[in-house]
Amino acid sequence: MITSRQNSWIKQLRHLHHPKGRQEQGLFLLEGTHLVQEALTQGHGLAAVCATPDWHDRQGKLWQQLEQVTPRLELVSPEVLATVATTVHPDGVVGVAPLGQRLQPCLPVQRGLVLETLQDPGNLGTIIRTAAAAGVEGLWLSQDSVDLYHPKVLRASVGQWFRLPMETVPDLGQLLTTARDRGMAIVATSATAPCCYWDWDWRQPSLVVLGNEGAGLSERIQGWADVQVRIPVAPGVESLNVAIAAGLLLYEGQRQTRSPSP
Repeated sequence: MITSRQNSWIKQLRHLHHPKGRQEQGLFLLEGTHLVQEALTQGHGLAAVCATPDWHDRQGKLWQQLEQVTPRLELVSPEVLATVATTVHPDGVVGVAPLGQRLQPCLPVQRGLVLETLQDPGNLGTIIRTAAAAGVEGLWLSQDSVDLYHPKVLRASVGQWFRLPMETVPDLGQLLTTARDRGMAIVATSATAPCCYWDWDWRQPSLVVLGNEGAGLSERIQGWADVQVRIPVAPGVESLNVAIAAGLLLYEGQRQTRSPSP
């Protein structure tokens, strides 16, 4: 059992808290039983797992499953695990997974989501969870947004990170051009748009484009929109949280396109 926080491997894992460390090592962290289990369920390979003896005793069946597919399993003291994890109260296990195995989206889709300069990892994780639940087929993220592999993004997605095809792209304009060429409508939000979001015909293939939490969409990306829709709010309310806005738009799309009840 590893008991020293100065262990060289443990030091390497701590570097995975940061984007630079993840890129240099080609690895990222999966914190907690649920994410480790979801990785197994979805066939996302694990390079290593470290767990406390108490977790090992409680999760013997899962440990046996991990032994079949994981090259490195290590027992570590609770103090060591606490330094590897980014959460205040880790539940006893942290997985290490290789970058580059994520599902990739492909245009066209019936409904997709594009995010520009999103900064809050909790917002992104919530949007991923919501998009997967609403049946979205792909999510694209601008390169200046929060890292898709941020530990808080993975935790906030509650495992849906493994199910939703996602990609970080260098040029959203090129992406929107391709989507339009393939018959998709580009839909953006605007507080002054004459059309409410429920009045738009979501039965056609559409890309929903949402922007930064504070600044919204850039003028450049806003200019790509084929239609702008408004989410009505009460007087004195400036705007909605971007994850809430995404949920409203995506579920209205699902409502309009769902099969009629028998």
